[in-house]
Order: sequence, then structure tokens, then C-alpha cells
Amino acid sequence: MAGEGEKGDCIGWAARDASGVLSPYKFNRRSLGNDDVFIKITHCGVCYADVIWTRNQLHDSNYPLVPGHEIVGVITEAGASVTCFKAGDLVGVGTYINSCRECEYCNAYTEHHCAKGATRTFNSIDIDGTFTKGGYSSYIVVHQRYCFLIPEGYPPAMAAPLLCAGITVYSPMKRYNMNQPGKSLGVIGLGGLGHMAVKFAKSFGLNVTVFSTSASKQEEALQILGADKFVISSDKQQMQSLTKSLDFIIDTASGKHPVDAYVSILKPHGVLVIVGAIGEVKLQSIDLIHGSKAIAASAVGGTKDIQEMIDFCAANKIYPQIETIQIQDINEALDRLVNKDVKYRFVIDIENSLK
Repeated sequence: MAGEGEKGDCIGWAARDASGVLSPYKFNRRSLGNDDVFIKITHCGVCYADVIWTRNQLHDSNYPLVPGHEIVGVITEAGASVTCFKAGDLVGVGTYINSCRECEYCNAYTEHHCAKGATRTFNSIDIDGTFTKGGYSSYIVVHQRYCFLIPEGYPPAMAAPLLCAGITVYSPMKRYNMNQPGKSLGVIGLGGLGHMAVKFAKSFGLNVTVFSTSASKQEEALQILGADKFVISSDKQQMQSLTKSLDFIIDTASGKHPVDAYVSILKPHGVLVIVGAIGEVKLQSIDLIHGSKAIAASAVGGTKDIQEMIDFCAANKIYPQIETIQIQDINEALDRLVNKDVKYRFVIDIENSLK
């Protein structure tokens, strides 16, 4: 296939096998179509998905694999039919770069649920038959529908995490009415997703309780992020004291953990939404029936929601907390991400380090 021979004008960093170790790699992108834009990448956020697929944890990785789906860059060229953007625009690209644009889900601008399957930003089959390659690279070619304008003045590095971490919590918060001033919200986990959930919730006017297994995050949660309460989730007494006290809970934590204790914390008609990969979920149905409570799940969001979320962040001065790194530090950063040693999102300075 084109782009698989270690040659080309696009410079990236790729994993060659399930070790997940990344190193420099050259390849070719598909040619610019009439509805496409050519984006010179300036920044790319680092998501746990980058660990999952570079290390073949789902056993479907295609190597060489260039990860990265929190992409920000500048349009340098636009196809003849492009109407949404022009050269010089700062734009973002998220977790998918194509869909059928014909099914009921695409027509409702929930393209991530495309009936034929959305084309992921990396490790999917592109329209030219090659495997898509992500944002750990110098440029990318994307159909205009799957690009998002970054408002003037919003820092490009901080915009990157919005394209996955941000929308992953914003979308269900909006869908399940977790944006009602005066209501109460619990946030499980305080990583890349969790800290954005706290920021959105405070901007919506909610009373926020953070649940974490790490006492060291208490000061950050309360003093820096502005949460109203901090609870150690392993402390049964603290947890029991909150019975039937919260309207909503959003579970951003990854890895196996029980949810039944959180269901008991919901008020009647409360909703718990899972956005982290937690494996098997076990609970007693009676715990939902008593109180007419609901449990749901969510992943990223459609194109309209993504642009709305970006504009909301710009208008309300909501900024992710990031640690900027050079591409040469990516292998160390991925190891640190696995060990939860980041506050709260790594962002690669592609423009100044990828040469």
C-alpha cells in the first residue's frame, strides 16, 4: 500500500510492533480532494488510546502505526469545493475523519455512530485504501466536515485535548442534562477527562464532588479546579454519608472498579454515565429500580457538538491543564501516562520538535 515503505513527504513517529515503541517514520498522505483541507499540524494531544493501539491491546493494530487524535494545526491549502475554511485558519481534528454522510446518524450529526462505521483518525482504512495515520506527524489531509474552527485567541496547545478528552465529557453532560445550574454532579477520577468534567460542571453552575482513590489530588481538585467537595472513594464511611445526595455522576476512571456504591449515591431519577473503559459492570437491578435511577454510557460526540464545545470553551475561558512535550519525549510520556503521572494531558509541540 502507498505510504507503508518508510518513504514520503509526511514525517511522523510510528510504532512498528506491539512493544509500542515509537520512532521516526516517513510516509505519504492521500492527495487533496475537492472537499479536503491540508493541515500543517502544530500540536497533538496524547490520549490513552495511543497506548492501547500502539501496544496492540485490542489485537487489531496495523503497523507501522502513527497514533494521535487530538490534532490542532493550520490550513495551508483547501480543495476547490471547500466552503467552511480557508488557508490560515486554525482548526482541530478529533477521533474520526470520515463517515458515510448518508445514514440516520450522520444526518443527525452524530457521525461517530455512523451505520457503516466512522473512519478513525488512525488505524482505519482511508478512502484510498491505506491505513489512516494520526497526529504524531507533520501534516494531515481531512474532509472539511470533520474539521473544527478554533476561535481566534484560544491557545492552540490547549485546544488539542478538547478534541477527545473535552468532547468525551461535554457530550454526555449535555445529552443527560448535566448542565442545570444548582444541580449536583459527582466526577469519578481526576485525569484528562475528569478535570475537564469539573471545569465544564463549574461553568454550568453545578455543585461538584470529586471522587478519587488518591488523597494527593484533594488540594488540586478543590483549590485549582474549584470542586466543592473531595471524597476518597475507598473510604466507606465517606461514601455512605453521601447516600442519595447527587443528581448526576460521570465516571471518567479507566480500569476495573465497582459502580454499585455510586448508584446508591444518586438521588431518585439520578443518572450515572460511564465514559471510561472499566470492563465488566456489576450491580443489582433493584438498586436502579428503587429510585428510578439510570445508568448510561457515552463516547466522544458528533461534529455539531464538537464545534459547540470548542466555542463554549473559548467564550467561557475554559482551558485544559496541559504539560507540553517534544516528540522526542513521547515514549517516556506514554509510560508516564500509563502510570498516571500527568496533570492532566500531555500535548506534543509538533511544530517545534518534529523535523
